[in-house]
Amino acid sequence: MRIICDAPGQTCNRLWTYVTTVARCIALKKKMMILFFDWTIEDFPNLLHCKFIYFPLWHKWYLERGNGWNNYKGATWKITHNKTWDKIFKFFGCKKGWALREDDRFLAQTKPELKKIFRPKDEITQKAANLIGPLKSSGRMVIGVHIRRGDYATHLGGRYFYSFEEYYDFILQVKNIFKDKNPVFFISSNEDVDVSVFKDCECYRFKDEPSAAILDLYTLSICDAIIGPNSTYSRWASFIGDVPICWLEDRSMRLKAEYFSPMKNFYYQQNGHKTEI
Repeated sequence: MRIICDAPGQTCNRLWTYVTTVARCIALKKKMMILFFDWTIEDFPNLLHCKFIYFPLWHKWYLERGNGWNNYKGATWKITHNKTWDKIFKFFGCKKGWALREDDRFLAQTKPELKKIFRPKDEITQKAANLIGPLKSSGRMVIGVHIRRGDYATHLGGRYFYSFEEYYDFILQVKNIFKDKNPVFFISSNEDVDVSVFKDCECYRFKDEPSAAILDLYTLSICDAIIGPNSTYSRWASFIGDVPICWLEDRSMRLKAEYFSPMKNFYYQQNGHKTEI
């Protein structure tokens, strides 16, 4: 049994630490254990209750009692950032899933099962379908736009931190590239975005929704294409939904249709382009 003992970053970092081992377990009929699950785990019921994945620290009665969730998150951070615990985990043969994210041997063959296991709860998928479904049915192409600012102001010296005006320029480029498909745009962001700034572009987004991050994530995964800066978030949406993505790698970048390609694993798109992070 493989035991995953790390808990890097936010939700999509965690999903990438799980997925290659989940694929391995499906292909080889093995079992696995995830010690430190993400706080959004209940949004993924198929993952939480998968017959070959064990969550030994999952005790709903405790987590939802008093300060249970905060205690769990605090303990998770302390244990996974401790050299002594690292030695203990290594002694018992535990693995850090983040170090396994390049192991894509079983991803392609297990993709249908992975999609089921990592499918969010019905409440989320239905809301996404209610928004995107009618747009697609009308023959419109739906482009997901992942706007990530916040921490990207300092990440890599602000390399991928774009103003709303720069996002607008990228959106206009995409509108022109796919003008024959009359595109509309789904805006995904962890900050309030006034879509009226994207003039002459038909834009949609969710507001004040529970499980907002996972709702946006799943909605991106059912769009026809995605644009956004380098991020494990949109990287996951592209991979799990087989959605072509175009990375916004430079503010002066001129987009082309051939840049759009789904992620086949953590680093590579199906067109062979490697994206660092």
